[in-house]
Amino acid sequence: MRLDHVDAGRSINLALSARGLKALDRVGLKEDMEAFCIPMKGRMIHPAGGDSFHSPYSGRPEDFINSISRGGLNIALLNKAEEYDNLKIHFNQGCQSVDLETATATFKDYETGEIQEVKADIVIGTDGAGSAVRKSMMAKTTTLLFNYSQHFLRHGYKELSILPTADGGWQIEKNALHIWPRGEFMIIALPNLDGSFTVTMFHPFGGENGFDALDTEEKVRAFFEKEFPELLPYMPHYVREYFENPVGTLGTIKCYPWQAYGKALIMGDAAHAIVPFYGQGMNASFEDVRVFDDVLNEHEGEDWETIFTKFQDLRAENAEAIAELAMDNFTEMQDRVDDEDFKKKRKLEMQLEQQFPEYYSKYSLVTFKPDIPYAEAMRKGRAQDDLLLEIVEENENPDLAAVMERVKSL
Repeated sequence: MRLDHVDAGRSINLALSARGLKALDRVGLKEDMEAFCIPMKGRMIHPAGGDSFHSPYSGRPEDFINSISRGGLNIALLNKAEEYDNLKIHFNQGCQSVDLETATATFKDYETGEIQEVKADIVIGTDGAGSAVRKSMMAKTTTLLFNYSQHFLRHGYKELSILPTADGGWQIEKNALHIWPRGEFMIIALPNLDGSFTVTMFHPFGGENGFDALDTEEKVRAFFEKEFPELLPYMPHYVREYFENPVGTLGTIKCYPWQAYGKALIMGDAAHAIVPFYGQGMNASFEDVRVFDDVLNEHEGEDWETIFTKFQDLRAENAEAIAELAMDNFTEMQDRVDDEDFKKKRKLEMQLEQQFPEYYSKYSLVTFKPDIPYAEAMRKGRAQDDLLLEIVEENENPDLAAVMERVKSL
């Protein structure tokens, strides 16, 4: 990717937050990457037919997420990896399968077609949602008692863009994640350093407003003029991009165990691919690596099966939790960010975070508290959500100290 142009329209911008930054800090890249980030301090909501409004992520000014280029981050990681003399990187080598009991991996050279077997002490598969290492585990279902599920949304995504101004500036608010919620579909936009925004449509495949139905220029123009007229001045090229860029799929993958025979291990999307709506897919995968490093240090000298098992037992529950939360946020972003009760709850959360430094909303627990496991953040956050919704239904301006005492009682 440092030599060839990477096709546009195939990746959603990355939201880098505290968990990912903590992992990057472990390898000395945190400060370098922060220089390539654009802070997003909250969501800018653009309701249909209404006024736009800003919904902060937190009541603490130091809490924000970062928009970062997927390609730029990957290139920085490759450059860092190449600094290690004992690490060798092979490009255009696709893993086809793994003999799990002998840690022998079969690779195909995509340029020559040559097939090669490589035997190792262990194989760690971070080979994404379509993982060949995981598929090799699935072939041993009865031996490993391997459980696997995949759930695809009836929605897909397509990338568009907002161009920068003539002098390289941003045409809309730079330090926000923009959302145009429309119930069954929505558009989001994340800022880039060059002044552009990566715009992503999330739509069902079927139905009147689905990707399958929007199949002519006339239909696409009519749809945007009806649903997103305020976007059109910023996107004069949207019809061309709509037909040039592919529709991507969105889904959740769960499996267990993550290790086989103390010889093979999967982590990241290979073990727990999730939908992108909490902005935690990459952050969760980076956290996998940091936790694995902790386990290696704690159990130095022990056998690989013990190390792999300790790791998966620490991470599997948390991977399940963030997968659930990401699906919850899908509903929230599409349909609830401009809901009156939801806005009242968010207002109360902001007030609590501003007045009580120890209070963290569910979103803040997940996004800004990397020392709290996802599963714990989900349990605490859901309990707080239920309580605050109950409170704002009773009283729109409750006494904050009394609310905080009720939160503590949870």
